[in-house]
Amino acid sequence: MVLQDLFIGIAGMIGAGKTTLADALGRHLNLPVYYEPVADNEYLADFYRDTRRYSFATQIYLLNRRFRQHQEIIWRGGGAVQDRTIYEDAVFAKALVRQNLMEQRDYETYLSLFRHMSNFMCRPNLIVYLDVRPEQSMERIRGRRRDVEGSVSLEYLTALYEEYENFIRDIARSVPVIRIDWAEFRDVEQMADVVQREYLAGSFLRHVQWSPVKGA
Repeated sequence: MVLQDLFIGIAGMIGAGKTTLADALGRHLNLPVYYEPVADNEYLADFYRDTRRYSFATQIYLLNRRFRQHQEIIWRGGGAVQDRTIYEDAVFAKALVRQNLMEQRDYETYLSLFRHMSNFMCRPNLIVYLDVRPEQSMERIRGRRRDVEGSVSLEYLTALYEEYENFIRDIARSVPVIRIDWAEFRDVEQMADVVQREYLAGSFLRHVQWSPVKGA
C-alpha cells in the first residue's frame, strides 16, 4: 500500500495537539484531513456546564457524527487523516462512567450501539497516539482558553488518561500504533517524516524517541 492510500487516525488526550499534527500529515502526504466536530458541536457547551445530565446525549451525538465521517473516508476511497478516531469515543464514555458522570445503563446502551456500528467500519491502517500526561493536558486546555472547557478537572483527565492506556494496549493488537511522547510541542513536519518512516517499519506497537535534526 502506498502512503497516499493510508487511513491514519490521530489519537490523544484533550489538548494533546492532534489537529496540529493532522494538518502536518495531511500536507506531508497530500491527504485530506477530517477534523473533530468542535465549533459546530450542538451539545459541547451543555456537556461542560452539566456533564452528568448531558453525557449520554453528547456521546451519542459524537458517535453519530464520527461514524458518518468515518464512513465518508471509506466510501470516497484513497487515504485520509482523521483528527480523533471513532474508537476513542468509547474511551470517553468509559471515563464518564468511572467518574459517575454517566449512568451504567446509558453506558451499556451506548456500548451496544457502538458495537453494532463497528460491524460496518473498516479500521484505520495506522493510529498515531500522542502521549500527553493529564497534568500537561490540563495546562494546554487552560492555555487555549476555550470557555466551554473551563470546568474540566484534573480528576476527569486522569481517569481519561488511564482509559487511553487501556485503549492503546487493546487496539495495538489489531491496528499498528505509533506512540509518541508528545510532552513538548514538536516540529510537526519532522514528526510527519517520523510517522512515515515508522509505518514502513511494519511492527504493531512502536514507541518513538524524539531526536531533533533541525536547529541543532
